[in-house]
Amino acid sequence: MRTLAMIAAALLAAMPALADPTPAPPTLPGHQQALIPHIGGRTVPGTATVRHSNGVIIATTETYQWPGTYVEAAFTGPELTLRLNDGANILPLHIDDQLKDTLNRPGEVLKHYTGLGPGRHVVRLDRLTESQDTTGTFEGFFVPAGQGLVVQPRDRQIEFIGDSFSAGYGNTSAKRDCTQAEVWATTDTQQAFGPQVARHFSADYQVNAYSGIGVVRNYNGVAPKRNMPLLYRSALIEDETVHVYNDPSWNPAVVVIALGGNDFSTPVHAGEKWANDDDLRIDLVTAYVAFVQQVRSSHPKAQFILMDYGEDKVASVIAEVIARLNAAGETRVRPFSTGGGFARTGCDWHLNLEDDRRIAATLEAFIERNPDLWGQ
Repeated sequence: MRTLAMIAAALLAAMPALADPTPAPPTLPGHQQALIPHIGGRTVPGTATVRHSNGVIIATTETYQWPGTYVEAAFTGPELTLRLNDGANILPLHIDDQLKDTLNRPGEVLKHYTGLGPGRHVVRLDRLTESQDTTGTFEGFFVPAGQGLVVQPRDRQIEFIGDSFSAGYGNTSAKRDCTQAEVWATTDTQQAFGPQVARHFSADYQVNAYSGIGVVRNYNGVAPKRNMPLLYRSALIEDETVHVYNDPSWNPAVVVIALGGNDFSTPVHAGEKWANDDDLRIDLVTAYVAFVQQVRSSHPKAQFILMDYGEDKVASVIAEVIARLNAAGETRVRPFSTGGGFARTGCDWHLNLEDDRRIAATLEAFIERNPDLWGQ
């Protein structure tokens, strides 16, 4: 899973130069109200004072950095305004399941959509790309006063914790040899296997993934102190201590952890803390057990699925991790293997869209065979 060494420090710098955004209008049109957003994924909430031609309103903002975040809202009437500040991502906007706009690194913008027709509408803004070193901020959906509705959260919640495969790294690419700009442009987290599984079960989801990350050792031994057990604590990747993640409304019934491939990505190098791969494995098993327990402390009711991609080394680690957890009294954890054999024609030998669909189908079948995973 080749990513961190090539992408962690250079992802943003290697992206195509940002186009100058179209100057946003200084005010919203007419009497407006901010819609109450339904947020998917980890964010840091805030507020902003927004002017319109008849006064000001206070809007909720959401700053995001983990991949796969999304925002939904509902309203009536023929018009909608979006405020967004994001110079690093591709974000399609759908209204009533129809693609209305694609915002490609738009910067700070205010966009007005009209001609939507009467009646109830649902708007959704998705984030496709991975930007490890940069945040974006959703600053609100706005409609004329009295036309706002509420979107209810889904009954089910599922969380995916992983690396580049979970993030959808380069999964829409038609070739394996990609520049960093091409990796960025062809990454579509919303078409990765996790969101596909969530949609199949009509579940809200989080994709807490970071390309190149491991449990104790990142890809090729890069940045060993910044691993998933550390990053997982934070609502924003760039700051593991200030924005500690704690959302009482997020209580997933199922947590899928797909880690370990980057830990074994290359043989241990001279100068690393492990003498050899056997020492690395011992450390990995211990840390993986501790990480599951760490996630358990946040999600006391969740069922855990520890997943491998058909990798014998990772499958062996997962088997030992589960045995140790069971011995410690943790019984709500089970293994799942995708079976391997993927085409991996995405960028840098990553999963392609068909690989993602195959993983989603096998994971969906596994969950359906085990309905107790949903607490049923």
